[in-house]
Amino acid sequence: MLAALTWGTISIYLRVYTNSHEQKLPILLRVWWVFYLVVSCYRLVVDLVLHKKQEQVSLHIVMSDLVGVCAGLFLCCSWLWKKGEGGERTNLVEEPLLRSAQSSENEGYDEATTPPFSKAGFLSLMSFSWMSPLVTLGNEKIIDSKDVPQVDSSDKAENLFRIFKSRLEWDDGRRITMFKLIKALFLTTWRDIALSTLFAFVYTLSCYVSPYLMDSFVQYLNGHRQYKNQGYVLVTTFFVAKLVECQTRRHWFFRVAKCGLGMRAVLVSMVYEKGLTLPCHSKQGQHTSGEIINLMAVDADRINSFTWYMHDPWILVLQVSLALWILYKSLGLGSVVALPATVLVMLANFPFAKLEEKFQSSLMKSKDNRMKKTSEVLLNMRILKLQGWEMKFLSKILDLRHIEAGWLKKFVYNAAAMSSVLWTSPSIISATTFGACILLKIPLESGKILAALATFRILQSPIYKLPETITMFVQTKVSLARISSFLCLDDLQKDVVERLTSRSSEMAVEVSNGSFSWDDSSPIPTLRDLSFKVSQGMNVAICGTVGSGKSSLLSSILGEVPKISGNVKVCGSKAYIEQSPWIQSGKVEDNILFGKPMEREWYERVLEACSLNKDLELLPFHDQTVIGERGINLSGGQKQRIQIARALYQNADIYLFDDPFSAVDAHTGSHLFKEVLLGILRDKTVIYVTHQVEFLPEADLILVMKDGKITQAGKYNDILDSGTDFMELVGAHTDALANVDSYEKTGSASSAKPTTNQEKEVANDEDKPEKDSVKPRGQLVQEEEREKGKVGFTVYQKYMALAYGGAVIPLILLVQILFQVLSIGSNYWMTWVTPVSKDIEPPVSGFTLILVYVALAIASSLCILIRAVLVAMTGLKMATELFTQMHLRIFRASMSFFDATPMGRILNRASTDQSVADLRLPGQFAYVAIASINILGIIGVMVQVAWQVLFIFIPVVAACAWYRQYYISAARELARLAGISRSPLVHHFSETLSGITTIRSFDQEPRFRGDIMRLSDCLSRLRFHSVGAMEWLCFRMELLSTMAFAISLVILVSAPEGVINPSFAGLAVTYALNLNSLQSTLIWTLCDLENKMISVERMLQYTNIPSEPPLVIESTRPEKSWPCRGEITICNLQVRYGPHLPMVLHGLTCTFPGGLKTGIVGRTGCGKSTLIQTLFRIVEPTAGEIRIDGVNILTIGLHDLRSKLSIIPQDPTMFEGTVRSNLDPLEEYTDNQIWEALDKCQLGDEVRKKELKLDSTVSENGQNWSVGQRQLVCLGRVLLKRSKVLVLDEATASIDTATDNLIQETLRQHFSDCTVITIAHRISSVIDSDMVLLLDQGLIKEHDSPARLLEDKSSSFSKLVAEYTSRSDSKSKRSC
Repeated sequence: MLAALTWGTISIYLRVYTNSHEQKLPILLRVWWVFYLVVSCYRLVVDLVLHKKQEQVSLHIVMSDLVGVCAGLFLCCSWLWKKGEGGERTNLVEEPLLRSAQSSENEGYDEATTPPFSKAGFLSLMSFSWMSPLVTLGNEKIIDSKDVPQVDSSDKAENLFRIFKSRLEWDDGRRITMFKLIKALFLTTWRDIALSTLFAFVYTLSCYVSPYLMDSFVQYLNGHRQYKNQGYVLVTTFFVAKLVECQTRRHWFFRVAKCGLGMRAVLVSMVYEKGLTLPCHSKQGQHTSGEIINLMAVDADRINSFTWYMHDPWILVLQVSLALWILYKSLGLGSVVALPATVLVMLANFPFAKLEEKFQSSLMKSKDNRMKKTSEVLLNMRILKLQGWEMKFLSKILDLRHIEAGWLKKFVYNAAAMSSVLWTSPSIISATTFGACILLKIPLESGKILAALATFRILQSPIYKLPETITMFVQTKVSLARISSFLCLDDLQKDVVERLTSRSSEMAVEVSNGSFSWDDSSPIPTLRDLSFKVSQGMNVAICGTVGSGKSSLLSSILGEVPKISGNVKVCGSKAYIEQSPWIQSGKVEDNILFGKPMEREWYERVLEACSLNKDLELLPFHDQTVIGERGINLSGGQKQRIQIARALYQNADIYLFDDPFSAVDAHTGSHLFKEVLLGILRDKTVIYVTHQVEFLPEADLILVMKDGKITQAGKYNDILDSGTDFMELVGAHTDALANVDSYEKTGSASSAKPTTNQEKEVANDEDKPEKDSVKPRGQLVQEEEREKGKVGFTVYQKYMALAYGGAVIPLILLVQILFQVLSIGSNYWMTWVTPVSKDIEPPVSGFTLILVYVALAIASSLCILIRAVLVAMTGLKMATELFTQMHLRIFRASMSFFDATPMGRILNRASTDQSVADLRLPGQFAYVAIASINILGIIGVMVQVAWQVLFIFIPVVAACAWYRQYYISAARELARLAGISRSPLVHHFSETLSGITTIRSFDQEPRFRGDIMRLSDCLSRLRFHSVGAMEWLCFRMELLSTMAFAISLVILVSAPEGVINPSFAGLAVTYALNLNSLQSTLIWTLCDLENKMISVERMLQYTNIPSEPPLVIESTRPEKSWPCRGEITICNLQVRYGPHLPMVLHGLTCTFPGGLKTGIVGRTGCGKSTLIQTLFRIVEPTAGEIRIDGVNILTIGLHDLRSKLSIIPQDPTMFEGTVRSNLDPLEEYTDNQIWEALDKCQLGDEVRKKELKLDSTVSENGQNWSVGQRQLVCLGRVLLKRSKVLVLDEATASIDTATDNLIQETLRQHFSDCTVITIAHRISSVIDSDMVLLLDQGLIKEHDSPARLLEDKSSSFSKLVAEYTSRSDSKSKRSC
């Protein structure tokens, strides 16, 4: 009575408490819960002892005590839960109040609003009712990211990462072992792990209540009743046990999922943090960006998945122990053999597990290699298409996938073998146990047999799951080893540069006796014997030939190059402008601000200084225009100027420019030098690398470099006569200038005013840009496409048809049905032939009994083996076909697809989604079939015993179907949103790694770290609520199944004695015990399968990408000798980059004569590069045509066109591999031809110095070669190809004038009879052209010979040349 009153009072209090906002539970309530648990344990022990001694203590009292213990544990666990969450939330009050602005992915949901999970009451947490509003919303509308609440503050990546770092123990030398990584992860998420352990323990105990009572239940049905209402007491005990089982399982799964999300967030943050501290040479050697992205996208995700399996080993031991105890109670000594049989089955899997670890490790390495190559190819897709190499590189990726598929095949077949052994183990163990009973002459009664079978059925679930558990443990071990290995890499040396506070020293930069080397193993340092001082406010120029170490010198000041000896001091903040511009995806404004708040006046001044205002007016959304990946929708000059604007806006003390004027035209270069270096930065310390000699006289100090050493240092006039190195550079520039002057002075006196080929057209088209600007324009990069509504049947149909047209699927189902029939048949056999009690004679002998049982077990084992092999074979075929089809369409896509699609989206599909197709989907489809057939078998058995249960199952199944339908709308969209939110994470990771030097130079690591954590939180909140929705559904469905099970039991115990066969009734109950878990697991798997099928849906999206025109059109193939003259005729050419983007070229008409050299000039962004891309059909014209030797290039195949043209692109590109593979990727030329080409492009001596000569390694993106050397390699490619049409798109922008003059001479010598089209900002590179085409805002302004254009002093070209020569002359005179 006292207990009843106490519980009544507490129930009323809890109802009131649920609506309050208190963080702590009252002390009285906590004391009562602990007291209740102690008393319940005491009563259980006492009643168990008395029951064993047969002292009038019935079994139902013992079971009541057991339920009391479980309830006490549950209540104490609830207290711990509430305490933990309240405590963590309270501690976060001490966190800093100021945080940076949230990313767009988190917009929409108010951060200040407490998430539903955080403010949920006790009953709401228990029943997952806090998820109901979101599930309901999912039924009313399609959920968007803004509708999904945030995660609890204690689960945010920032908080978890802070805890993780405080728990992580490093060995000497900053090394971390796998064990210490696991320990830190455990300590970070220990509360969720502890709670999930408690729930798993209570769940396991509650599972074995029913088998323990099975014999008593059968005896009751047979008429042996110990006390009045025993049947209803048994039913109540079964029901309570199943309720506890349902509740604890759901919270166990929810807690491990929450724990996994925390671990994933921590590991993503840790890998990113490590990426921010890695020296550049680490990425060149041990880990490329593709491999690092794999650690985040695949390995961290795998550890997230592992948490679902982490309790399985100890649970299996506990379950086996409980099973053996129940078997001993039922079968006596006969059960003793069950232990060695179980151990032998486990040991049989040991060799499979070892093989699995080996295969998994090799699989991940091969995946890394594939992802590395895929990342590199996607990054350089434009150059591959220009050269016509994309299909060759596709074959390389397919070859790497073939190697990966080889390991995948071994892995899945090994897993199939292991699965077969374990799926047959329950039959083996039961046959062994029953056989031992017969040998020991232990009587087998149906009640005891059913208790044993019920035990085996519960035991089979973890045993069936063991292969998956072993696989997951192996995969997790490999992933943890890979991550810990990555975390052990050396960080960037922190003592390379001594950093002083701003204005604390007169010297801004001081280097004394410095030696630096990118490669520690190289005997000759990259830079050596460096000593120089730069005072505050000095203007320092660095010059030298290609590969002399100019960029490395700037990197050493930044602290990026490992120091061998010497000292470097830097006083004040610094800003760095890379030679190859690094532009972030996002708005132009965000790129310039780079994390700093907007100061409008300063911002406008920076835009004016960088000559960006005109460019921004041409962009569709001014400075709010979204820039594509790597600045894809900007010209090279625009990217460079935005980069300069970014540096200026930071208002740093020291500015480091790495050849900033190479990508801009002469006019813009002069403007930048005057307004930036001599204007805004006149009082700042500026160190700039340049190949433009005309900018050197203004420098306070010039450093001349050669072979990694400073050979001369001083002012322009001081060093001009003091050595040969500087004289060579100046002399080359003087020669180029003289060449320009000679063209100015010569020319036909009788020439009339030059006329353009398109004078009338220009006049008519003057207002075209204005007209076009009125049209609606869209951003280049659109939001990632996402399907809406349920995953269509066609997705499943297409996926199934990938393997042998879907012919194997019915065969798999047939084999599984046969297995189920044999399994039920063997249990029926045992129930039928064993008597209900000792008094009845068995119908068959023990030998016959066991023989038939073993025969049925062997037959079912064969079915399992066949099914496992068929599933593995089918899954492998589907994954391979999906991969091939997707990659073929990606590689055949037009460049507009790559321009508008961030690389992260493609990599996400190629890594994460492909992993799902490789390893997850086949097993999930198989489990859906297995569970469905199993459930039908159970219902069949129960209906056969008591058909009345149909009246219960039909409404329950209908309710479950309704719940699933109600739930799936929200769950599906949450899964899609989670899939989409992975892409920005991958993209941000990839972008950070490519711009790591810039990020570090601006000291922006904290901001980027915050960005990745916000993106990680965005993914976590979507996954968290996806898991919450799943548990919301499963809890309700299990509750329905438990109620149906209880009502079925009531029907059985209420039936008159003799109406129902006790043995078959017991068998039906034995099967029904698994019904609720099977049903909820089936629905869970179905929902998860639909969520996972979104990966297939996303990959199938990419199998429908519109392709470029055909590579070869047989009917219009040009002759092999085409083009023989190289004459290019352009007629009314109009080009835009997309239907929602503005026109770039406005009706161009002109002719490039065959065999002549044409120079194309014009201001940055006028359409020069667009014209070239149209010539190669990278961009298809909107209107007009281009003919080469009379052949319309729009009518022939792309491969036929591009293979006949050559180009040296604006962005010099090298691929990971060797020198040979970079010059001749198609393997068409001999070594002698390659050496000849290297000598012609001035790289022969450099390659001969290397130990491996032509097989010398080239790292990812050619990072171990200077930009100038990369441009020379591109020149080597065209010298090998010897095409009739050659395009030079800023081909010599990154090399010094001396080398440029040599290159121009080489081109004149070897391409004298070819059509050469040159885009250059150096006037000296185009002045000797036969014709000059001057573009302005997508229109032809002038087109004539240089001499005729120079005669007219009012022509734009003449003004351009005059400005170039006067600038150089005036600076030379000023220096004299």
